[in-house]
Amino acid sequence: MLHGKMSYGRGPEDDDNAQFPPVITGVRSRPVSGEFPISSHAHGEQALSSSVHKRVHPYPVSEPGSARWDEKKEGGWKERMDDWKMQQGNLGPDADDYNDPDMAMIEEARQPLSRKVPIASSKINPYRMVIVTRLLVLAFFLRYRILNPVHDALGLWLVSVICEIWFAFSWILDQFPKWFPIDRETYLDRLSFRYEREGEPNMLSPVDIFVSTVDPLKEPPLVTANTVLSILAMDYPVDKISCYISDDGASILTFEALSETAEFARRWVPFCKKFSIEPRAPEMYFSLKIDYLKDKVQPTFVKERRAMKREYEEFKVRINAIVAKAVKVPPEGWIMQDGTPWPGNNTKDHPGMIQVFLGHSGGLDAEGNELPRLVYVSREKRPGFHHHKKAGAMNALIRVSAVLTNAPFMLNLDCDHYINNSKAVREAMCFLMDPQTGRKVCYVQFPQRFDGIDRHDRYANRNTVFFDINMKGLDGIQGPVYVGTGCVFRRQALYGYDPPKGPKRPKMVSCDCCPCFGRRRKLQKYAKHGENGEGLEEDKEMLMSQMNFEKKFGQSAIFVTSTLMEQGGVPPSSSPAALLKEAIHVISCGYEDKTDWGLELGWIYGSITEDILTGFKMHCRGWRSIYCMPKRPAFKGSAPINLSDRLNQVLRWALGSVEIFFSRHSPVWYGYKGGNLKWLERFAYVNTTVYPFTSLPLLAYCTLPAICLLTGKFIMPTISTFASLFFISLFISIFATGILELRWSGVSIEEWWRNEQFWVIGGVSAHLFAVVQGLLKVLAGIDTNFTVTSKAVDDEDFGELYTFKWTTLLIPPTTLLIINLVGVVAGISDAINNGYQSWGPLFGKLFFAFWVIVHLYPFLKGLMGRQNRTPTIVVIWSVLLASIFSLLWVRIDPFILKTKGPDVKQCGINC
Repeated sequence: MLHGKMSYGRGPEDDDNAQFPPVITGVRSRPVSGEFPISSHAHGEQALSSSVHKRVHPYPVSEPGSARWDEKKEGGWKERMDDWKMQQGNLGPDADDYNDPDMAMIEEARQPLSRKVPIASSKINPYRMVIVTRLLVLAFFLRYRILNPVHDALGLWLVSVICEIWFAFSWILDQFPKWFPIDRETYLDRLSFRYEREGEPNMLSPVDIFVSTVDPLKEPPLVTANTVLSILAMDYPVDKISCYISDDGASILTFEALSETAEFARRWVPFCKKFSIEPRAPEMYFSLKIDYLKDKVQPTFVKERRAMKREYEEFKVRINAIVAKAVKVPPEGWIMQDGTPWPGNNTKDHPGMIQVFLGHSGGLDAEGNELPRLVYVSREKRPGFHHHKKAGAMNALIRVSAVLTNAPFMLNLDCDHYINNSKAVREAMCFLMDPQTGRKVCYVQFPQRFDGIDRHDRYANRNTVFFDINMKGLDGIQGPVYVGTGCVFRRQALYGYDPPKGPKRPKMVSCDCCPCFGRRRKLQKYAKHGENGEGLEEDKEMLMSQMNFEKKFGQSAIFVTSTLMEQGGVPPSSSPAALLKEAIHVISCGYEDKTDWGLELGWIYGSITEDILTGFKMHCRGWRSIYCMPKRPAFKGSAPINLSDRLNQVLRWALGSVEIFFSRHSPVWYGYKGGNLKWLERFAYVNTTVYPFTSLPLLAYCTLPAICLLTGKFIMPTISTFASLFFISLFISIFATGILELRWSGVSIEEWWRNEQFWVIGGVSAHLFAVVQGLLKVLAGIDTNFTVTSKAVDDEDFGELYTFKWTTLLIPPTTLLIINLVGVVAGISDAINNGYQSWGPLFGKLFFAFWVIVHLYPFLKGLMGRQNRTPTIVVIWSVLLASIFSLLWVRIDPFILKTKGPDVKQCGINC
């Protein structure tokens, strides 16, 4: 090592490979793709750091008789610097390697596949300082509020103080997980250099892609077809893609639509790859209002595009015909094309069904090239079994894919989330296949982006604050939470295995003296642990010797065998017929009985928001996740822009959080044993489960201004000049936190304000109902059934935005609007009647009343619908409002002189 360090770049006279460290001589030959000494072996890393990065001088010390060194000393400074720079990039003794393109490619492939991009200190440091300042000011404010009660309105004061304490607690849970936000960059060219080298087999890992659908009437088959087509056409080796469609409604409509989609894919996929179009979902591509000729140079593009668009229109007509036919179910049930009854005529009692539409046998496109595998799956359903909704369907897909293809990574998408960036999976592989950090990554989560939302995003459907601020903050701790779609998983992490563990470092350096003998033995033990491999292999050996695999994974020998194959793959001796038979077995409704499915492995049961639980269990085992935000959004979907549908969607999310809070997997008390979950990460998970409970203090706090205006009470004591400084400082720190947050995240102020408005709208409606329904479910066992959010698209642009659908969720916000408007009118009338001295306290009450009204303004617009189209329910509320206001008017009696004077008998004529 010493001689290699001193001989580095000495010249041709020392050309002896044996004189160099192993890492330097090793790079002279071409290694296998994906395997490089520096990144794969700890010894190689040590050698490189010793021989390259720790050299003190660019040249060794001059030796007597060294003619070359003497000549260099006589040369100019510029020549010596140029020679030193050349030697810095040369890893071998031959200068010719510096210009070798293979060497340059190897050097590029050795580099990391991704890197963290920290937020600029000029942006993040002021943000953290304001957070600390706000925390201190908040502590002084709460202290002042508690120590200065309002005796003439003690009840109102107590309610307001309790609400403010809860708001402070909720703010801490939400704010501090955003302390370490980061961005990330990926290097797709390095991924190709490392795993797709010319003349060698492609080393990219296979990926199984899951798409789930239930009701074809609410999730139109054309939407699902576009998602499937974007998957089949994505930029990834076709022999490493397998697309599985879970039809949990066992609908023949979905089955026949998928058959048509497979036929159309034979022409659509080669068209996409030939001209590199984006996005690769035909509906979205042909509806783009941009210059589609930009960057296109092939003369045949226009002709082929017109032909493809015509074929897609014909494809849409065939799909619409299938949908129209399926509206009315025949009395005898559906009949398949071969004359046999459709097995899923009874959607709640049918056998498991698997159909391979595209695959290695016969799955060729119009140009004779291979197509990715496309598999239709509908799991068995029988009365008396609990099927666990989407989580159960996803677990069935895990087992089916493990038997048929067993890819080491899995991407799950909702049926309306198409691939908008054809290189999205490659972006995820930059993290999951990184040889240094990838093996500890359980999943890569992409942000959700949506089409068809109005420009102003009235109901915060884009959820930009969460995806662009909160998720970036979590990525700097232990990783983002799993949000249900657009996520690439490591299969081994879903199987309940712990992440690999490297060698542990001893607490002190050992020596040969007597007190350190024990430490020396521990060090050798750790060294042996590091040499033999990772904790994953040890976990598997322990399971083989101490556990019953059938109890954990179920009674399927083929599936159990697949769980031990970390790199994936199917045994070559297995026949397709045997694999299909086993695949039918693993989706039977009784397969999960007395196993760990849904408890410790797969998608976790116990909540309608199974995504939060699944990610939480992985983080508790010590895995970390990655947040990937490519410049071109990876996936895009549809969002409910209608007010009623949006509130019902938020209700479902909030109820799932309440269920998790009362379950045994609650982040408040679960996951402390291993100590693998970081504290700020736990704060974020606790916040995801307790945020619906904020609806109770929020509803009370939004009612207080109206009560104070109507009763003339005030919940604040007389404020001194010193105390007023804390109030002003609190408001300034609140605004400063928001502004600095927008500065480092890039979120616009309009998006932030829409998020604040909908936080109040959802908090006093959907979150409130979620808490009530969650308590009823826990205490009384009353369950609530939810319908799937409609993915149908209105023919008119944003036509659904103005559609009014009455639901009980609209009652609390409407009531709050009415009583605050009445309170404002009553308060101003009372102030005019009582004179100048009552205007001072009135301004504070009016400020909070207007705060409530401004936050509920989008709700008011949604309640009114289109202009000149006032719903009947609004008229009813208006009559109610007029009645309440009339009664209050009689009670207050504004503008009427008081005829009763003082009692002259008691106080005299000069009273």
